[in-house]
Amino acid sequence: MDEFVEELMAQLNCETVFTIPIFGGIKIYESIVVTWIIMAILVLISILVTRNLKVENPGKGQLLLESCVEGIYNFFLDILGNKGKRYIPYLITVALYIGLSNMIGIFGFKPPTKDINVTIALALMSIVLIEASGIKQRGVKGWLKSYKEPTALITPINIMEVFIRPLSLCMRLFGNILGAFVIMELIKLLIPVGLPVVFSLYFDFFDGLIQAYVFVFLTSLFMSEKIEEE
Repeated sequence: MDEFVEELMAQLNCETVFTIPIFGGIKIYESIVVTWIIMAILVLISILVTRNLKVENPGKGQLLLESCVEGIYNFFLDILGNKGKRYIPYLITVALYIGLSNMIGIFGFKPPTKDINVTIALALMSIVLIEASGIKQRGVKGWLKSYKEPTALITPINIMEVFIRPLSLCMRLFGNILGAFVIMELIKLLIPVGLPVVFSLYFDFFDGLIQAYVFVFLTSLFMSEKIEEE
């Protein structure tokens, strides 16, 4: 059990891979390096799947790709409407990043989403976009006025939501990924061979995709509340 606790604490600690010797030394943590790897993977995949696209007589692979992209795009479009479609590329990008981050543990890497700093950054980016979409749609006056809806009595609660939402997005994602790690380590202690592989595929693949879906779904849902008509 002591080894388990030590391993858990090691997973919570942010390991420094190297330090850039400028401005007193900038530490580059493992989660950042893995994020760079994920970015490189996504860029490479994007180049490979889009290099031979055709307008006429597209192949089966292109048709499948277009169907997947269109399905994901329409999913967000149904939530945000036409006035929020400009934000869909960002949401798809975040979904791809979080999904791959959660699944990369299968290949022996430490998921960046297990670093609470990463989940905090993702949550802050989302809440800034949510509030910015409200300002873009309603203007500054209309955006400020929205905090008095449906009545001025709940204005303090609406203001508190600005801080509660990023905390909720952050802790939900971080807590689920960390919880999956704790469960996997307990299973390895009880049954070290065979069964951990099955559960690893579930937590790293299936559950990882669910968490990516939940994060972007809630972000788009909060955003739709901001850009809808008064």
